[in-house]
Amino acid sequence: MIVGTVREIKNHEYRVGLTPESVHELTAHGHAVLVETGAGEGIGAHDALYEKAGARIVATAEAVFASADMIVKVKEPQADERAMLRAGQILYTYLHLAPDPDQTRDLIASRAICIAYETVTDDHGGLPLLKPMSQVAGRMAIQAGATALEKAHGGRGVLLGGVPGVLPAKVAVIGGGVVGFNAAQMAAGLGADVTILDRSPEVLERLGMYFEARAKTRFSNRANLAECVADADLVIGAVLIPGAAAPKLVSAAMLKSMKKGAVLVDVAIDQGGCFETSHATTHADPTYIVDGIVHYCVANMPGAVARTSTYALNNVTLPHALRIADLGWKDALRTDRHLLAGLNVWDGKVTYRAVAEALGLTYVEAAEAVA
Repeated sequence: MIVGTVREIKNHEYRVGLTPESVHELTAHGHAVLVETGAGEGIGAHDALYEKAGARIVATAEAVFASADMIVKVKEPQADERAMLRAGQILYTYLHLAPDPDQTRDLIASRAICIAYETVTDDHGGLPLLKPMSQVAGRMAIQAGATALEKAHGGRGVLLGGVPGVLPAKVAVIGGGVVGFNAAQMAAGLGADVTILDRSPEVLERLGMYFEARAKTRFSNRANLAECVADADLVIGAVLIPGAAAPKLVSAAMLKSMKKGAVLVDVAIDQGGCFETSHATTHADPTYIVDGIVHYCVANMPGAVARTSTYALNNVTLPHALRIADLGWKDALRTDRHLLAGLNVWDGKVTYRAVAEALGLTYVEAAEAVA
């Protein structure tokens, strides 16, 4: 199979779909790899490293798309990239389709085979290809929130961990999954006053046992959520419904109860955001203010730490890429139900139920694609 990767063109996105080490593995399996020149510059992987690993460097993304059987990316294809997809071509990347009707419509029209990292599952009910970026984003959310709390950035002028004789900032983390756990871990480590909200008693018990006195847990109902948001200096939105649009848990009205200069960091923005007042921002212009509340809603947070993120991502995406390349997409998905769960669009049809329901589109069972 011919596998290709291109330079990411989303705003301030420096990650790359394949590292030189991943290219080496693919070529060792007998596959040809095309890499757009400069694709790895953001992680310090120059063209020479890819060539040494066995890749062929090509001048343009158009050349990669024209020749490759499978495109391996990081972020969802932008409009110019979607226009280059063709019927039967495999696209293997993050997609986040539920809040993105334009992308979904273009992928349907392309009749490409679109496998989304974020809906591939494992034997433990987890999302293993999403997990490393959730870990990065959760940790970065605290860094970003701490910066946004500074007065020069529109915040309250509060130091997250306080100092002797001055209370630390109050941090509310909505959602106790991978993002929420990592955010709480970072915030607690800095000495903040942390409260984690979740609806699962099992999750709350596990978090309580891990953090003990370093963080508090509360059941996430409307009353508790409203109280914690109103009291917080920093709120982290860390909710996830796999493949579906994020629920709007913090309403515009709730902002009026918050402290002026408090900060909202919406890590769920890839799936539409969990704050009613959220809209996607970029690393170039990461924040905006609504009713005196600073919003940080960067849709590709891990892109800022591209080298760490790329290697963490390749650790989990490469085995599936090898499987697809070795067996062909149909046999790879037919023999791996977890990889099959990643199929979101196939031959002009939506094959992931949550995406179809979110966008009002007809749903076709993924199993039909490999029957």
